[in-house]
Amino acid sequence: MNRRSIIKSGGLLAAASLLTPAMKSAAAPAAKRKPALTVAHITDVHICAEENAPERFIKCLAAVKKQGVDFILNGGDSIMDASYDNVPREQVTKLWGIWDRCIETIRPFEVHSCLGNHDMWWKAPSKEDNMYGKPYVVKRLNIPARYYSFTKKGWHFIILDGNNEHISLDAEQFSWLENDLQQLAPGTPTLVMSHFPILGVTPTLVGGGHSDHVKLKNLFYKHKDKVKICLSGHNHLSDNAVYNGIRYCCNGAMSGFWWGAGDKDSAGKGYYFETPPGYAILRLYEDGQVENEYIPHDY
Repeated sequence: MNRRSIIKSGGLLAAASLLTPAMKSAAAPAAKRKPALTVAHITDVHICAEENAPERFIKCLAAVKKQGVDFILNGGDSIMDASYDNVPREQVTKLWGIWDRCIETIRPFEVHSCLGNHDMWWKAPSKEDNMYGKPYVVKRLNIPARYYSFTKKGWHFIILDGNNEHISLDAEQFSWLENDLQQLAPGTPTLVMSHFPILGVTPTLVGGGHSDHVKLKNLFYKHKDKVKICLSGHNHLSDNAVYNGIRYCCNGAMSGFWWGAGDKDSAGKGYYFETPPGYAILRLYEDGQVENEYIPHDY
């Protein structure tokens, strides 16, 4: 498989620009305070049978557990790919079966997921097929809906679905997001996760960001007392940017170069450009402060 083509097929532009991964957040760590929550952000696992990926992913999950996390946020592209025209039903079923077996190794840890562009099987025989599109992925990921929110220990979490025209929120979802933020008490610290970057450096380098980023930025500014951090994946690059006091973190990819060794532009084995495979650990404090640490792995 031409792994670089996976990024291109997601609407990104090939790029050879330089990027130094932001391995740790720019925010000064709170001095020995205990966070309200410690959360892992894994994204772009792209699980497959090849490259010994299942065994390697299981080792990554074991390492995540050792970080003492309360739960895991999964940023999408959980399976290698169901979205290409030539992917048969048996392959989609096989990939989700591998995903299930890997995730079972960390039960009873909670995993809150969003939809990635490679997770949906659009080439089912008909739209009435029970494996067609988003509802099947929602079921396989055991999430309540394609977009949803929940609250834990004072922090609010919003999970978005950017898998719509031009990478954006549909009108129904945007209205829901406006209402969800409006209903929160003033000052409620909030984390937003989308598969695709909303703002940041990586969309400038390789594309793939939300086309409605200005609309979202304006909404988040209206609720700047609440929205503290936006997480993404998709671009397989590590990026840490701050705008209007809100942190935007694209946290690399668990699979790095799709579990492969890399290519001529890879800075190291398994790297996508200068970003190694890895995951992020977030420490969320009662006062809304956030630490986002990107942790490379060599499994």
